Amino acid sequence: MTGRYVVHLPVVVTDLARAKVLARTAARSLAFLAHVDPGETTVSAEDDQGLRHRVFCDNRLEAGRRCVLRADQETPCASRLPRWPPNAGRLLR
Repeated sequence: MTGRYVVHLPVVVTDLARAKVLARTAARSLAFLAHVDPGETTVSAEDDQGLRHRVFCDNRLEAGRRCVLRADQETPCASRLPRWPPNAGRLLR
């Protein structure tokens, strides 16, 4: 026995894109828990669970932090989620 266990929580959605969105949302909502590692979140087809798809980029950044953007992002890596829309703060003034 390794002393570490991984929790698998089956959730059924209709396609890979929706599965990734749901997985990112669930992982981010639980990220405040010390034992949750959002960067390792993956999804797989129900009948092919050996083929897993990463949902976060998880590249290493400065000071040991990791990228929190989706795995297939087309923007530079970031350690924090961008505010959306980018000028949201200016709209409130």
